Amino acid sequence: MVHFQHIEYLFALALVPLMILLYVFVLRNKKNTIKKIGDTALVKQLIKDYSPSKYFIKFLLITTAFIAGVLALANPRIPQGSTMVNRSGIDVMIALDVSKSMLADDVKPNRLERARQFISKLIDKLPNDRIGIVVFAGRAYLQMPLTTDHSAAKMYLSSATPDVVPTQGTVIGDALKMCYAAFNTKEKKYKSVVLISDGEDHDKTAEKITKAMADEGVMINTVGIGSPEGTTIIDPATGQTKTDAEGRPVVTKLNEEELRSIAGNGNGLYQLFTNTDEIVDAMDKQLKSMGQRSVTENSLVNFRNFFPWLLSLSLFLLIAEFFITEVKKSTVLKKVIVKKETAMLTAVLILPCFLFGQNSNTLIKNGNDAYNKKEYDIAAENYKKAADKEPANEKAQYNLGNALYKKGNSEEALLAYDAAIKSSKLKTEQSASWYNKGVSLQNNKKLPECIDAYKNAIRLNPADEDARFNLQKALLQQQKQQQQKDQQDKDKKKPKDDKQKDKQQQQNKDNEQPKPQPSKMTQKEAEEKLKALLQQEKNLQNKLRRVDAASPEKPEKDW
Repeated sequence: MVHFQHIEYLFALALVPLMILLYVFVLRNKKNTIKKIGDTALVKQLIKDYSPSKYFIKFLLITTAFIAGVLALANPRIPQGSTMVNRSGIDVMIALDVSKSMLADDVKPNRLERARQFISKLIDKLPNDRIGIVVFAGRAYLQMPLTTDHSAAKMYLSSATPDVVPTQGTVIGDALKMCYAAFNTKEKKYKSVVLISDGEDHDKTAEKITKAMADEGVMINTVGIGSPEGTTIIDPATGQTKTDAEGRPVVTKLNEEELRSIAGNGNGLYQLFTNTDEIVDAMDKQLKSMGQRSVTENSLVNFRNFFPWLLSLSLFLLIAEFFITEVKKSTVLKKVIVKKETAMLTAVLILPCFLFGQNSNTLIKNGNDAYNKKEYDIAAENYKKAADKEPANEKAQYNLGNALYKKGNSEEALLAYDAAIKSSKLKTEQSASWYNKGVSLQNNKKLPECIDAYKNAIRLNPADEDARFNLQKALLQQQKQQQQKDQQDKDKKKPKDDKQKDKQQQQNKDNEQPKPQPSKMTQKEAEEKLKALLQQEKNLQNKLRRVDAASPEKPEKDW
């Protein structure tokens, strides 16, 4: 379906009826002038070289050229759907350990931060590959499915913290299962997993799952982060050194043996984290050794623009009008001068608008080049200039929002996305702007607003699975925040109530405390009573030990 990119220029078509009225007025004025001159035969003799039909043709050409010029400025276009893009690459699932043991600082500033730094640089090394992210601790979650949108991958990576997984531990086997489920099971090549962990827990299922995945053509590479001698953990909730159930400081150690075994069984490479750039280069080399397959996939919506054809038609009609004379015989020089004046006037009216549009497109192109080079300041400057020239240019506003987001100017990015939403005429364009706005709001912890943005994106494009996934995640985060708030409110009230209750009980106890009475028990009776109490306590301790030994459930570690 044809739609106009700049619909505001269509208001200029309101001048067409005025041009027709002016033409009719001129014709009537000519007839009245002929009548006023006098002798009809004499007048006809004087104007015998004049051609009314040619005069009408000239008017028709000028009017049609004007209409074509206005339509060219509005730029009618047809969406051609998704374009098919060919790329060569592999599918890489990144499994990141986000358990609390990853907060240990034996690798500065801590294990998790350096792991995220490694993943970010690795993503930059894989421009043509599809990337997916799984986070795990006591359970594994698919943080992001396989996608070529590496910017989104980095945004999800920045939010990978121990808070996203409520159950603590290190279930490597579950993480590998989740990674395998994200792959296309019909293929047995060009699939790899990069596992980053301290491997602290010995997961017995991991070895079995690794061998099964290797049989299906999945290469599993591991990166061990931490130190074999280990270190203590600072609990983020208390700011103190974390202790176990018996009050002893927890020491978390790197389990190199397990990670090396997983890499060996998975036909992959194990690396001990030392230097970020070195292990990134080694991992990139390892992944490239797998070879790459050619993949054809859908890209963004493409448009077929008609403004060049309309602009060419407008110029052709003006040139044609230039060579048509309205009289049968006339002075050639005079006619040439008139035509030149008409052509110059038309050029003055049309060409600035055309150059204006070209200038905006040039600015957007320059911004795209800078954006691809990660020069986001320069990109934002070009997009802003284009948006200032054409506030209704959806592409300029949308790209400006992306560049501002990359710079960290989230508030300004939101304004740009709002402008893009207002300027968009296609639902897919509006949905994309709503989605990016939701991502920006979610990273700024504005959950109610980001939930509304994702809902709008899904409403406009029900097939947007990324928006649906992010909406579910935002709703879970909102629910968790509300639970934490309710618990905090409850904790604030509870100490005060308990304190008052304890104080009242103590006062009652003091008031009711009897006065000391002289003991009526002999020394021998007291010794026998004490011996009986000691024996009773000993029996109780033995009973508790037997119950503890027979208990099938042991307390789970929470780091």
